[in-house]
Amino acid sequence: MSFTSLGLAPGIVRALDALGYQSPTPIQERAIPLVLEGRDLLAGAQTGTGKTAAFALPLIQRLSAAPARPLSRTPRALILTPTRELALQVHENLREYARHARVSSTVIFGGVGMGPQTEALRRGVDVLVATPGRLIDHVEQRHLDLSRIEVLVLDEADRMLDMGFLPAIRRILAMLPTQGRQTLLFSATFAQEIKDIAHRFMRDPAEVQVTPQNSVVATIEHRAHPVDTDRKRDLLLHLIAADSRRQALVFTRTKHGANRLSDWLEKAGVRSAAIHGNKSQSARVKALDGFKDGGVTVLVATDIAARGIDIDQLPLVVNFDLPTLAEDYVHRIGRTGRNGSTGEAISLVSPEEGPLLRDIQRLLKQDITLMPIAGYEASRALQMDASLKAARRPGQPPQRGPRPAGKPGSQRPGTPASRPAPKPARSAGHGGKDHRGQGGNRGRGQQAV
Repeated sequence: MSFTSLGLAPGIVRALDALGYQSPTPIQERAIPLVLEGRDLLAGAQTGTGKTAAFALPLIQRLSAAPARPLSRTPRALILTPTRELALQVHENLREYARHARVSSTVIFGGVGMGPQTEALRRGVDVLVATPGRLIDHVEQRHLDLSRIEVLVLDEADRMLDMGFLPAIRRILAMLPTQGRQTLLFSATFAQEIKDIAHRFMRDPAEVQVTPQNSVVATIEHRAHPVDTDRKRDLLLHLIAADSRRQALVFTRTKHGANRLSDWLEKAGVRSAAIHGNKSQSARVKALDGFKDGGVTVLVATDIAARGIDIDQLPLVVNFDLPTLAEDYVHRIGRTGRNGSTGEAISLVSPEEGPLLRDIQRLLKQDITLMPIAGYEASRALQMDASLKAARRPGQPPQRGPRPAGKPGSQRPGTPASRPAPKPARSAGHGGKDHRGQGGNRGRGQQAV
């Protein structure tokens, strides 16, 4: 099947040809015709299978076919995302797809000044990509009118509609027209409670699920290494040293944990950077750019990077801490094995994290191979049948610093470790967080990222 056979206009197909898109993915093949028909849609597919194009391409076609009302420069379509990084990525994709269409777009998010965003809104725009908190800020300051929105898209809808973001989403929905609005929800995972919430503000939505819910692509190899908490850093360094040219995206549970691990890796001679919600937008962009251009070998992140970070040919994702929600494992490892490429997903699992691993395996409906590494074996068995309460408790026991000399991993098991690395300074500033969409009203889906 071709993109032309889906009913897309020649200009859009020409843009896709220039980007090297040869044929639609399953989610695009099934979703695009429904969106072109004007249907509301709940669409689910694995991370890395082309969901952005599945809603962006028919959106561009709709807006191109029906020009804006004379003298009206208010947005006609609104795309909401849970993170700044995802907002930027969606906006970049929109601009690429619309290069031969008369459709304008802009992006607004927290962490940066409002001035340039206000000026862009004042000039007028067809498609607005936004995070919820900064969107509400602009509306409250009368920089933005949402009364003419024709299409609403919630990208990564499971996160957008969970109990953390729901109050902001409800406020935004109250600002939008109810008659004639098309609503599209796209995500890799859809819990039943999310579907129940979504049906309250959608009109007879079609549902598309091209792969089993919470499944992962078959090209990713999963394995878990049992290890004591205070040996995780040493084991990570050992794994990285096996191929110092290979980049890795490493996930921690907390922001301070990400900072500490990144600083520790730097002291151990590994080019590293951290990205999380307390970093300023400029620092986050710098870290991502460094990772994408190869200047950074290890990017340490919280779950803020589990969605929206699109890095070509990323070979390795490491769960330094297992996620407290099993669904987040799907999004984390979805950063590798994208678009048919192969990838590895490695989890460093301490004995007390056994229940988290158990929940992940239940979600995936498959076992993850346990592979102890000689010299780093856990001192006791994984507590797979224990309660989740202790496993989800934030924070970790103090961890040892890098070895001052010698080959990583050369220390014999049971011998004393080297002295702890100096405690890193706090990250500077709060980065002007998007306080409603990312920093405030934290609930189930708004962890400290």
